[in-house]
Order: sequence, then structure tokens, then C-alpha cells
Amino acid sequence: MSATVDERPGGRLTEMRRRLLRDLRNPLFRNGYALMANTAITAVLGMGYWWLAARLYAPADFGRGQAVITAMRLFASLTALGFVGALARFIPVAGRRTPELIIRAYMIAGATGMTAALGFLVTLPWWGPTYATLGGLGPGLFFLVSVLVWSVFTLLDVTLAGLRKAVWVPVNSLGYGLVKMAMLVGLAFALPRDGIFVSWIIPAAMALIPINIFIFRKVVPRHAGESRDGTPPLAFRAVGRFLSGDYPGTLSILASVYLIPVLIAARVDEVTFGYFSMAHTLGALIELLAMNMATSLTVEGSFERERLGSNARRALQRAFMIIVPIVAVTVLAAPLILGVFGSGFAERGTLLLRLMAVAVLPRVLIEIYLSGLRALGRARRLAFVQVFLAVLVLSGTLLLFPRTGVNAVGYALLLSEFLIALLILPGLRKILKGDETPRSAVAPGSA
Repeated sequence: MSATVDERPGGRLTEMRRRLLRDLRNPLFRNGYALMANTAITAVLGMGYWWLAARLYAPADFGRGQAVITAMRLFASLTALGFVGALARFIPVAGRRTPELIIRAYMIAGATGMTAALGFLVTLPWWGPTYATLGGLGPGLFFLVSVLVWSVFTLLDVTLAGLRKAVWVPVNSLGYGLVKMAMLVGLAFALPRDGIFVSWIIPAAMALIPINIFIFRKVVPRHAGESRDGTPPLAFRAVGRFLSGDYPGTLSILASVYLIPVLIAARVDEVTFGYFSMAHTLGALIELLAMNMATSLTVEGSFERERLGSNARRALQRAFMIIVPIVAVTVLAAPLILGVFGSGFAERGTLLLRLMAVAVLPRVLIEIYLSGLRALGRARRLAFVQVFLAVLVLSGTLLLFPRTGVNAVGYALLLSEFLIALLILPGLRKILKGDETPRSAVAPGSA
């Protein structure tokens, strides 16, 4: 009898190992797990980076560095973030036009981001003293180039995922994170005021060359060669129609992750923004987990539309299986997590981090639904849901800020995402059951 008891744990481990290996043979889970692993690596190295920054830099320099990085990411993401859904949707079916699709995305994202950033620099006095360090020709040019670099860097992950090579995304993040931390330490004494921003962007610029060589010389030719004979070439008008529906929806991510922090930075002092930004960054990383499996679902939904329902059910199950424990731990241990950076971070950021963590639970439902709409080509519905969410989050934050301060961001996210999750439940059920059918109007080869 004791022998049977001894064998059971081993049997469970063997079954878990078999299940994991089976999942890794499935592109849906392999890409999804790789993107989630990337988020975990980003979170761990990010915490290490900001822990070092909090100890090596003055509180005002710490807050200013975060504020400048947030502004740079906002402008870099204005169009780049819109292309995330499009690349996930169309790279799988682009065939020989894959290089052209990726390069066009790089160019449009970079040009749009730099144009918006230039407008920001021209109106710099409107944005408060936190951004005053960007005044002058040298800092302004560096900021513009940084926006260009980050625009392309933003698209690397989804490009690799669309090519079914997401396993390389964590490798890129690991190298970037380690170099970034090393440079942060090295610049602490050489550039005490601007070392955080410089150490953030230079490693990203260094990473662009080897990764794009790998993408365009190795992965893309193989991907194009594996396209089925007789598959019609990708019509860029179809991509344009998709973007017309999907791009307005990126306002929800821009509003909650990038625009709102910039607005907060313009309303509070640099030290307060440093406390806010640390909690907000960690909360956004948890939210990113919900988007990882959804991105993989978009890719696989484009490869195999007939299996969208079953893939959506499995993606939803796996996402909750991973995210629920993380949310629970974050809610319970928020003061300890933030306390690593200093007592002030725990005192002034715990509530915000808890609110953002709980808001991720309805976000999982929303992201699976949105990915299903992308795979099905439901551009109008996609745009409506995302724009409505963006309006709710932004207006909620502005209305609640006078009473709740920076915690208004957490309250607005939680209330808005629970409301949207309730509204999309009927449509989500249809996708999970496989009752939704794709629209031929956005088929890859449509004119």
C-alpha cells in the first residue's frame, strides 16, 4: 500500500510533463507560453532595474526618468501599437509579401511616432516642469530618435509571434534587460539626471540590428517558402480595412498604459510620480499577461479559422489558470512587493497595484473576445468595444482624480473593465462555441 502512495506523486509529475510537452507541440500554447514567459522575464528584470534605479538615483531623478520613458513610449506606440493586431492577423497569411508588410509597419509606426513627438517638444511648456529636461536641440533630437527606435522595438515581439517564432521573444528580453541594468549602473555617476532614460533606450537600439537580421534573413524566407501553392497574395487594402477598425481600439491601451501616466506626470510632482509609476508599471505587466495568450489566439485563428472556437476555449482556460494565482499573490503581497523599492512605494502605491491586479481578471475575457474578433475580421465591433473602453477609463480617471488622487487610475480600470466584460459576454460565448463565422471582406486575398 505504501508503494502505491509513493508512486502517485511520480505519476502526477509524469502526467504534468506529458501535458506540458503536448502543449508545447501546439503552436497556440507554444507561442502563448513564450509570450507569457517573456512577460515574466520582463517583470523580474524590470523589478531589478527599478530597484537599482531607486537606490542609485535621487527620488526626483527617478520620477523624471520614468516620466520621460512613459512619454517616449506613448508617442512610439501611437501607430506601432495599432500594428500589433494587424501583424498578428496578417503575417501568418502574407506569404511572399511578408517582408513588405513588416517594413511598411516599421516605417509608418516610426514616422507617425516622431511626428507626434515633435509636436510634444514644440508644446513642451504645457506639460509641466517634469519634462523641462527635454528642452534644447540635443535632448530633443535624442528623444525623437528614441521614439523611432522604440516604435520598431515595440513591433519585434508580435513579428516573431506572427512568424510562429515567439520562443525567441524571451531571449531578446533577457539580453535587453541585462544590458539595460548594466548600463543603468554605469551611468549612475556619469549621467545622474538622465542615466535612467539613456540606459533604457541605448540597449533597445543595439538589439534592433541582430534581431532584424535574424527575422529577414532566416525566418521570413522560410515562412514565405512554406506558403501554400495557389494562396492569393496579401492585398494591402485588406490590411488597411482591418486597421481602420482595429487602430481606434488601440486607444484603450494607449489611454490606460501610456497617456494616463503622462497626464498624471503633468499634475503631480516628480517624487509622487515615481511612487505612482512603479505600482502602475507592475500592474500593467500583469495586464500584459492577459494579452499574451490573446495574441497567440489571433495568430492561430488566422492560420486555422475553423478551429477558432476550440482554440479560444483552451486559450481562456490556460490564461485563467496562470493569471488567477498571480493576481491573488499580488493582492495579498502588494505591500511587500512595492516595499522592495522603499517604504514610500508601499505606502503610496499598494492600493493602486491591488486595483490594477484585480482589473486583469475581466481583462482576460475582453482580450480573448477581441482576439476572436480580429481573427474573424469584425473590425467595426472591434473598434467599438475598444474605443468605448478607452473613453470609460480616461473619463473615469479624470473624474475621480480630484478625490482619490493617483488611485483614480486603478478605480477607473477596475470599474470600466468589469462593465465591458459583462457587455461582451454574449458575443464571447458565440466565439467560444464556434458560432461566429469569418467575414470574407477582410480575407487576406480580398481586393
